[in-house]
Parts: sequence; C-alpha cells; structure tokens
Amino acid sequence: MRAVIQRVKESSVFIDGQSVATIGRGLLVLLGVARDDTKKQADFLAEKIPNLRIFEDKNGKMNLSLLDSGGRMLVVSQFTLLGNCRKGRRPSYIDAAEPDMANALYEYFMEQVRDRGIEVHSGRFRAMMDVHLINEGPVTLIVES
Repeated sequence: MRAVIQRVKESSVFIDGQSVATIGRGLLVLLGVARDDTKKQADFLAEKIPNLRIFEDKNGKMNLSLLDSGGRMLVVSQFTLLGNCRKGRRPSYIDAAEPDMANALYEYFMEQVRDRGIEVHSGRFRAMMDVHLINEGPVTLIVES
C-alpha cells in the first residue's frame, strides 16, 4: 500500500458538484492498494499514520500525532499512486490491485483507523472526485507498507 499524507486545515470531496465528505484540521490520506497487499499492510498503515508526530505542539515543534491533536482523517482511494512511469509516457497500472480487492482493503484500512478512535470520512471508491484541501505547513509525506 502506498499513502500520500497531507496535514490539512480543511479538506473535502465533491462528486458531481455535491459535497460527500468534509473535515477540518487533520489528515488527508490518498491511498493506493497494490495487487500483492493484504490486511497486514493495511494494519501497518492504520497504526503508523495516526501516530505520526506531524502536528505542532505549544512550542511550535512537530511533536503531536493525529491521535494527540484530536484531528480527523479523510481517506480517498487513488489507484494512480501505483502508476509506474519508468517507461514511455503512459503510466502502467499493472501493480494496482483489482477493484474488488482494493475496495475491501480500503474499507478495512478505514475500519482499523476508526478502531483507534479517529473520526474517518471518505470519498467514494471508483468515483470521479474533486478533492479540495488547504495543506497546512505544507506538510506532505509518502508512507509505504
């Protein structure tokens, strides 16, 4: 699994002009599922991401996690994160999981994060989405399992 994590002041997802998810301060997680991924990889990310110390404490140091700060998480499935651009001009998505498997692990990941006490919102799997965000910092990280 591959995740692009952005610390946000706010983020939202729109489908056909309609808002389907909105969060305030927290993390926007763009999540790509690879064909060889299992629940083990989802468990790793569900533990790692909420505990990353990327929120500022009272002294301005990135010393607090999402759990510490009480923020929310917005998770958007994004198979293009698995795109291989090494050859040619058109990315290859051969490493991306088939939709049924990807959706199952996407849902499982969010369930595991919720079980850790995080309020989780999401886009809609396989939908064309407009993702809006105000990246705070900016802070953007890539985490792979």
